[in-house]
Amino acid sequence: MPRVKRGTVRRAKRKKLLGLAKGYYANKSKLYRAAKESVDTALKYAFVGRRRKKRDFRRLWVIRINAAARENGLTYGRLISGLKNAGVTLDRKSLSELAIASPAAFAKLAAQAKGVAKSARA
Repeated sequence: MPRVKRGTVRRAKRKKLLGLAKGYYANKSKLYRAAKESVDTALKYAFVGRRRKKRDFRRLWVIRINAAARENGLTYGRLISGLKNAGVTLDRKSLSELAIASPAAFAKLAAQAKGVAKSARA
């Protein structure tokens, strides 16, 4: 088997990794092994964070919608159920933005959901 000299490849690989570790504390930004461990951990957390972000935003939207719904005399569950039965297909992100930017429009939707909920119970 031929001998492999990895001079430039190895240097490029290490330089790239140390670049990713730039700004890390102490040896984690200077020594290859410590930097590699830190970068691997950081990339793992970044992967998990991209998944968490979706959950966190949905929770925020639900909290905002619930607060706006309660101002209009409904609970979150009753509002969503009423909107679904009324055939309103707005997602939670849109409802949340509507609740913040245009409370009057949200109040109309809440009234619509409330009307459908009353007719369903009767």
